[in-house]
Amino acid sequence: MLGLMPNSAAQAADAEANTWLWGIIGALLLLQTLLIAGLQRSRLSNKRARKALSESQKALEEKVKERTNSLHQTNEQLYGEIARHEATELLLRETQEYLHSIINSMPSVIIGVTLRGFVTHWNVAASLKTGLEPAAALGKHINDVYPGLPIDSDIISQTIQAGVPHVSQNIQEQKVEELFYNDLTIYPLIAAQAIGAVIRIDDVTMRVRVENMMIQNEKMLSLGELAAGMAHEINNPLSIILHGVQNIHRRLSPTIKANQTVATQADITLEQINDYLRERKILQFLEDIRSAGERSADIVTNMLDFSRSGGQSQRLFDLAQVIRHGVELLAAEPNQLPPINVSIADDLPSIMGSPAEIQQVLLNLIRNAAQAVQDEQQRAPEITLSVVRDKKHVVITVADNGPGISEEVARHVFEPFFTTKEVGKGTGLGLSVSYFIITEHHGGTIEVQSKPGQGTHFIIRLPLSPPDSLPRLRTPLPTLIH
Repeated sequence: MLGLMPNSAAQAADAEANTWLWGIIGALLLLQTLLIAGLQRSRLSNKRARKALSESQKALEEKVKERTNSLHQTNEQLYGEIARHEATELLLRETQEYLHSIINSMPSVIIGVTLRGFVTHWNVAASLKTGLEPAAALGKHINDVYPGLPIDSDIISQTIQAGVPHVSQNIQEQKVEELFYNDLTIYPLIAAQAIGAVIRIDDVTMRVRVENMMIQNEKMLSLGELAAGMAHEINNPLSIILHGVQNIHRRLSPTIKANQTVATQADITLEQINDYLRERKILQFLEDIRSAGERSADIVTNMLDFSRSGGQSQRLFDLAQVIRHGVELLAAEPNQLPPINVSIADDLPSIMGSPAEIQQVLLNLIRNAAQAVQDEQQRAPEITLSVVRDKKHVVITVADNGPGISEEVARHVFEPFFTTKEVGKGTGLGLSVSYFIITEHHGGTIEVQSKPGQGTHFIIRLPLSPPDSLPRLRTPLPTLIH
């Protein structure tokens, strides 16, 4: 049929088809142009966006860099602060340890407490004193960990509020058989962190004992001067008494012519008078008066010799006589002593030394023995004083049957201020002075032998001939009785 169409119609159809085709092509070209234009705008927009993003990224990187640098600086400052803090902490720790070392090295007991009395510090001396370690004492009340202290929460709080230290001196503390003394001071401690106090305790036992020794020494010196004065005063009436007794015996003697003459004038005989006096025991009374007077005179003489012990030079003396005089002095004391069994060898030679000092030592030992046997209730008290000689020494033994002493006590009996006696009954110096007299002044030895329940023996050995090194003049010693 197409072949049958006329040419014009075909041409028209071809033209229409071409027009339609070109329309489609134009539309496609327009669409392509639009797409290219859109893509171009998109590329430009994307380029602008990438540029803006790049600029934002650069700005962000700059900010991050600045912030990183700032953080580095801050970290460096922080590290510096931490280092300084650690150095400060280390210095504070070293300072604290140094202060603790100082406090712990002090012999005084140092205890820190709060306002209510709870322990905040406990030094080594406090641990040694109480047997409690710091861990066991910290946080506890002072009265629970140190019950012997005469303080409580009220005293602590009053001291802190007053702001003035509280002082207590010479506080007695009994330990086993010994008495100790302490000084106690409470120092108020007011700080920004806390309010409390520091308790300081010092052992002043030695100071108190020295003070008591000095007081006792003064008393004994005064007593010695008083005894010497009294001895001189007693000597006068004693002389009159003895002289009167002597005159009575002379006036009764038939061998004196004047007595016979007066008796004849009175129309009596001396024989009758003497018979009467003997019958009525008057002569015995006179003999007792004479004997007592002479004994009193001997005691006074011994007291005078004893009071002159200071600065006395050594000389040869009769030890047996000195011992007898000492026993007589003890017998004349108002305190009744147990009987003393005295045994002195006959072959004792004279020895070199100070009679008064040896007598002082013997009086010390006998008085100690007397006190020991008086404390013994199970058997009759006995004190024995024996003196013998060996090849090189004179050996003096003072023994008692008292309760004896332990080995621990025996090791300390010659130490100054050591005593097992009650307060006020001894200074703890008698045996130490005796030890000094025997060993230093006379070149001898003194030792103690004892067991609990078996009595005590003090044994003195004095050389028969003194060492050449011993001086002849001695330093005065205090007359102190243990």
